[in-house]
Amino acid sequence: MKIDLNDPTQFTKKRVSELIGSVTDNQHWQLRVTKDGIAFLSDVVGNQNTDDLAFRLETWCAGNNYVGFQAAHDEAWVNQVHKDLEENWPKPKSTLIDY
Repeated sequence: MKIDLNDPTQFTKKRVSELIGSVTDNQHWQLRVTKDGIAFLSDVVGNQNTDDLAFRLETWCAGNNYVGFQAAHDEAWVNQVHKDLEENWPKPKSTLIDY
């Protein structure tokens, strides 16, 4: 699943929740945003394959409820992720957004 951050009909808290819930919490994930504004969850984490990225959030380690059904229904978490995306697109504060 991907979210086009340039499209207000896609860049919603509901879609962020769906993105978070689109994967399971059994491996590390990283929320990445391409230079074109496409947000997606990547199983390639850390500083690997970052050339086409505008920015990325810190790696979400497996087993910590950053993704999956439970995370997607955690309103505070979804709001925080939405806020991080909103505050860093289209002008990221850094290429790595760390909490």
